[in-house]
Amino acid sequence: MALNCETDFVARNEGFIGLTQKFADIALAQMPASLEDLLALPFEGNVTIGEKVGEQNGIVGEKIELSRYEKISGDLVVTYNHSNNKRSVIVALNQAGDAAAEAGRDVAMQIAAMSPVSVSKDDVDPKIIEKEIEIGKELARNEGKAEDMLEKISMGRLNKFFQENTLLSQKFVKNNDQTVQQYLQSISKDLTVTGFKHVAL
Repeated sequence: MALNCETDFVARNEGFIGLTQKFADIALAQMPASLEDLLALPFEGNVTIGEKVGEQNGIVGEKIELSRYEKISGDLVVTYNHSNNKRSVIVALNQAGDAAAEAGRDVAMQIAAMSPVSVSKDDVDPKIIEKEIEIGKELARNEGKAEDMLEKISMGRLNKFFQENTLLSQKFVKNNDQTVQQYLQSISKDLTVTGFKHVAL
């Protein structure tokens, strides 16, 4: 969930932070299906969350907008907020427990540092794959490679893209000798990430 404002002054205000927390608590308790459903939920009496957001525009004097709401679920959900408050990560794992929670925090920091596009190559947006293939072909063409080799070369570059930009295939920042997937499996054989959200300002 993201409640947006226009200035740091408002973002750091305790009232704004408290209101955001109240919205988040309602979202967690009710688990609405969509942003529209969240905005329609009652808030402290006879107004909806959407109406309360609208009220804040007049009170604060700048545009306040509840702009994003997405659900993530797993046996364990770990959060990480980077020290500058400009990067936040939520990561879901398929196992719970103290060891999984510690691993989840490490993985959340990995996501904040390395900005993967997806958990694995299997869930990369097809548009991103298409774009990377075209970039690979164009680079090979500019290097003077033969036309009949472009597809093969671009697929090799695509595999490198997957290694560098999908979470489980990335080199683990705390130990470059293993991937994130290998790190998780060193904690527990079947431990993996089922989803994540990364917000950066």
